[in-house]
Amino acid sequence: MLRLDRVGILRGGAVDVDLAAGITALLGPNGAGKTELLEAVMGLRRPLAGSIYLDGADIARWTPERRSRAGIGWCPEGRRIFPGLSVMENLELVATVGRMERRRRLDRVLGYLPALADKRGAAAWTLSGGQQQMLAIGRALMTAPRILLLDEPSRGLAPVLVADLFALLRMLADDGLTILLAEQAVAAALNIADRGLVLEHGRLQASGTAAEIRTHAALERSLLGAGRYS
Repeated sequence: MLRLDRVGILRGGAVDVDLAAGITALLGPNGAGKTELLEAVMGLRRPLAGSIYLDGADIARWTPERRSRAGIGWCPEGRRIFPGLSVMENLELVATVGRMERRRRLDRVLGYLPALADKRGAAAWTLSGGQQQMLAIGRALMTAPRILLLDEPSRGLAPVLVADLFALLRMLADDGLTILLAEQAVAAALNIADRGLVLEHGRLQASGTAAEIRTHAALERSLLGAGRYS
């Protein structure tokens, strides 16, 4: 579905991987290139080298909007919701489809996020941090993605909210969504992930099942030594 062919995101490194169905945890310390890789896939930055293929098509010249229409969803770090708009307005704003399809998508998204269903008319700024993150994910889901890119969605959330967030991601994956999840909460991410990738200075150091990555020397070297395995 999505192939990264020797994609260079930082000087001296490259990532070569096929993104499989389920959840792939993208791990590595700050500065490893996780955000840069997600932005390259979304078309928000041009990679230094290599190619990105979606269903066999080279998408190098595709705009972020075209990639979104083709099924790549984006949930950036920091939520970036529209605080002055209501929950409903935040969700509907990105669904550039007809009324019936927009309603179908909205019903599906709120089915995943029942806490937001009760706050449809509330201004986004009045939501808790956890609810705002769920709203950011819901907004990404309103584009009906096949592949969802998430950049540090657990940042700033209490552990109990992280558990709820990751349970939602696992549910979405079980329902057929392919997820690439960049995370610093390594243990929690690997608990729900099917596979893992370890980046260091833009270079892919390890890839494998979540169980394999959990005990891989590359993960220990890049994260444990820095005290970031949490």
